[in-house]
Amino acid sequence: MSLRERINEEMKAAMKAKESAKLGAIRLLLAAVKQKEVDERVTLDDAGVIAVVEKLTKQRKDSVAQYEAAGRIDLADAEKFEISVLAAYLPEKMGVEEMAAAVAAAVAETGAAGPADMGKLMAVLKPRLAGKADMAEVSKLVKAQLAG
Repeated sequence: MSLRERINEEMKAAMKAKESAKLGAIRLLLAAVKQKEVDERVTLDDAGVIAVVEKLTKQRKDSVAQYEAAGRIDLADAEKFEISVLAAYLPEKMGVEEMAAAVAAAVAETGAAGPADMGKLMAVLKPRLAGKADMAEVSKLVKAQLAG
């Protein structure tokens, strides 16, 4: 079952269970997926859907920080709930050791030697680790690897 089919099935289950908050979050996700498909005139595969989920999750995290800074805990809690619903559609995150191993393998593969090769290295790592690792953490590991 593709990720998109799974999302549709869970939307139907949320409708039947009358879980309005979960249903709203899933509908938001499906709308974002459909919008991306219309904008780019493609049908998204699982990787494309994961990219949309990551984008929405990042937006929600930014909103949580802003709501908490403004003292609107009620709105922050609603965003946190949406994050938890969206997180169910993301693959399991890699640990630091796994990310370090992937960085080391990419360095050996590309022959990257210094900070000037960071772009080349990240271009190799991004498609491999998309959705599985926090790319900001991967970037830090790459910098450390190339500096040392």
